[in-house]
Amino acid sequence: ALTVRFITRRFIGDYDPTLEMIYRHMAVIDGEMVHFEILDTAGQEEDSLQIEEKIKWGDGFAVVYSVTDRCSLDEGMRLCFLINHIHSSPKRSSAGEQPPVVIVGNKKDLQFDRMVSTEDGENLSKALKLPFYEIS
Repeated sequence: ALTVRFITRRFIGDYDPTLEMIYRHMAVIDGEMVHFEILDTAGQEEDSLQIEEKIKWGDGFAVVYSVTDRCSLDEGMRLCFLINHIHSSPKRSSAGEQPPVVIVGNKKDLQFDRMVSTEDGENLSKALKLPFYEIS
């Protein structure tokens, strides 16, 4: 939903959240045309080789968890560590250069279903020294 919202500037409530998709999009950022290829993994369980290949593919990451699902925060933390590990590997040609990563807590509007506090997200963000946002 977050990816579709970014590309269309509309909220589309009816979509299949289990489909992995690559979206292509162009946008003007700071006066410059930027071409995006966005891999939306939809948070599906995969083996570690598939996850590693997808992390190698990316130049930047939005690690999104649901504030209504504590396990998704734990998975987000695991992904942040994997991103750091894979992109600092000596096997990479640009080793040492970390890609931009942001942690995003989604479904902020579902206050009555909340299982992850804003403070939990902020603490993870501070511990990993990454930007953090809560959105809906």
